[in-house]
Amino acid sequence: MAATTITTEIYKLYPSPRNRDREIFVHEVFVPHPYALIDPPSYHPRGRWTLFGAHRLADGKNGQLVTFEFEEDAASFRSRFVPD
Repeated sequence: MAATTITTEIYKLYPSPRNRDREIFVHEVFVPHPYALIDPPSYHPRGRWTLFGAHRLADGKNGQLVTFEFEEDAASFRSRFVPD
């Protein structure tokens, strides 16, 4: 059975079943809205991405973590994302 959570130094992560890749990419965006609908492909990233439900260990904040292969994709997502 595959692991259902991934624990890093910063987060406890719950991978989205929509992820094509099983990586945590270096360019991360934490979204402090655990129930917001996030559809990374609709932001037209140039590279790969992954989406996780996230629990930030330092302060116990729940949200979502979107990771991107390229910094410009993370910057574009950060500037365009508006929670619903």
